[in-house]
Amino acid sequence: MTRPTPPRQRRKPTAPTRLVPDSLAFAIDTAAALIEGVIDGKALTEMQQNARIGELPAPVRGAVLDLTYGTLRAHGRGDATLLRFLTKPLPTRLRAILLVALHRLATRPDTAHTVVDQAVTAIGAHAPGLKAVANGVLRNVLRQGAALEATLDSQPPSRYCHPDWWIDKIRRAHPDDWTAILDAGNQHPPMALRANLRKTTSDQAADALTAAGLGHRRLDNGAFLLDTPVPVDRIPGFFDGHFSVQDAGAQWAAQWLAPRPGDRVLDACAAPGGKSAHLLERADITLTALELDPVRARRIDDTLNRLGLHADVRVGDSRRPETWWDGVPFDRILADVPCSASGVARRHPDIKWLRREADIAGFAAQQASILNALWRTLAPGGTMLYVTCSIFDDENSEQISRFCARHGDAKRVAIQGRLEHKLLPNAEHDGFYYALLEKAR
Repeated sequence: MTRPTPPRQRRKPTAPTRLVPDSLAFAIDTAAALIEGVIDGKALTEMQQNARIGELPAPVRGAVLDLTYGTLRAHGRGDATLLRFLTKPLPTRLRAILLVALHRLATRPDTAHTVVDQAVTAIGAHAPGLKAVANGVLRNVLRQGAALEATLDSQPPSRYCHPDWWIDKIRRAHPDDWTAILDAGNQHPPMALRANLRKTTSDQAADALTAAGLGHRRLDNGAFLLDTPVPVDRIPGFFDGHFSVQDAGAQWAAQWLAPRPGDRVLDACAAPGGKSAHLLERADITLTALELDPVRARRIDDTLNRLGLHADVRVGDSRRPETWWDGVPFDRILADVPCSASGVARRHPDIKWLRREADIAGFAAQQASILNALWRTLAPGGTMLYVTCSIFDDENSEQISRFCARHGDAKRVAIQGRLEHKLLPNAEHDGFYYALLEKAR
């Protein structure tokens, strides 16, 4: 007599893994949560605030941010890799975990075994049933090695880790330098300091940095370029206002606007206040610092208070002077206008993936409105320094050409023998554009 087949025992689903807070798996997963937000169209800064990353213990926070920023800088390469090895799309969080793991494998190949193990553990915290898939993808990447790298290098988005449209714009605008610009945009940014010359001298500042064990060199504009970035609590006298962290390229703004003692000066888009402070450090001026966002305007006050400086900080729209201007013309205006931020993408790597080509025209239109409005507030014979942290000509040379065509009383003034300065991102500074305009008397 045939015995009846016993009913098949249903397997219990595997319970999700709980991640240890100081583990690499936890750091990978936390970084992936931030990257998931960027993939969904949210700004990285906003995601960090919402996730309260600043409250993590310093070593964990450092690991999370290093993984997040590195992964986003290399996102074009990581995404192209996953397209080759995934036959079905994964939920965004799991995809982001694999992107973080791929970045870690590329930068720390000597720890491949640990990275794969910890990435699979992170996957297990969300979808235990997909741990084998994650393990297979990562091990296939390791097995293909140099052949995979060659394939990825053959495609511009994965070679240069920028969107196609961005690569095309840079290639057209800078045919001799486009590859160096794109490569610079994927590097860790340099750290530069500005000495507050109301509290110290340049030589004293250099001595203080040397005594603190901070290797550095002084650049042509007086900026101190550190050999290695450090937390601000390692900068001597920082909390007493002796130094500020400011990119070396940004430190040209106060020098090239060159206000004279007694000048009435407007910093039209002032937050977080670094350039306003630099202007006040250089000359005894009456400064109005204007900012549209009330929250960001408070950061200007914080910056000035730390440095022992004072300005008239106002919340207002630079395109509507009637809402904040008292009618007394300004002698100098710093127009550091909103832009694509394409020159600082290595500091904000989410920008490369959040921006769309159509956005550039929108920025250009906003900049034109700001320039037109501010020009009315400038005194005859006064000067306005136009600044962007963009490397796209639509927002720079072409913007200034269009402005001068609209305003017959605008004259371009040479700065150090040149009518414009295009600072391209490199090992010393980020990307900026400068042009100085004078209003006819």
